[in-house]
Amino acid sequence: MANTWPRLAYALALCLLINNVAANYDEPYNAPPFYYHEKPETPLSRYIFKSPLLPPLKPPYTYNSPPPSPSLPYPYVYKSPPLPSSSPPPPYVYNSPPPPSPSTLPTYIYKSPPPPSPLPPPPYVKKSPPPPSPSPPPPYIYKSPPPRTHSPPPP
Repeated sequence: MANTWPRLAYALALCLLINNVAANYDEPYNAPPFYYHEKPETPLSRYIFKSPLLPPLKPPYTYNSPPPSPSLPYPYVYKSPPLPSSSPPPPYVYNSPPPPSPSTLPTYIYKSPPPPSPLPPPPYVKKSPPPPSPSPPPPYIYKSPPPRTHSPPPP
């Protein structure tokens, strides 16, 4: 923001300088010279100005309100509600529900599940495992590690 103020001042000075130079320039756009013509002599006759006649003054406007119409209803008059009666309300009487109707639903009867089917399930047949394969795997042969050679420790 600090850099913009000097630039604005220079721009304003440049605009003022251009404006002054343009105002002092007398021949804009190479216009042809202006010729002055003398007016022909006219007889001096005095013209007397006559103001127009003023209209006759009317009295200021006065508002005449319309007469009240007789058919308008009277203004609203508030009527307070009637006073509550001094007798208390009747006590609450509980009415029990009517007794159930004589044609009641039959009581629930438990039905046991049907007996199991007479055919018992087939007996369990155990299947023996398959026989071992005819060619057993070759036996594991232990190979001992090579003997250690005694070498000097690395430097």
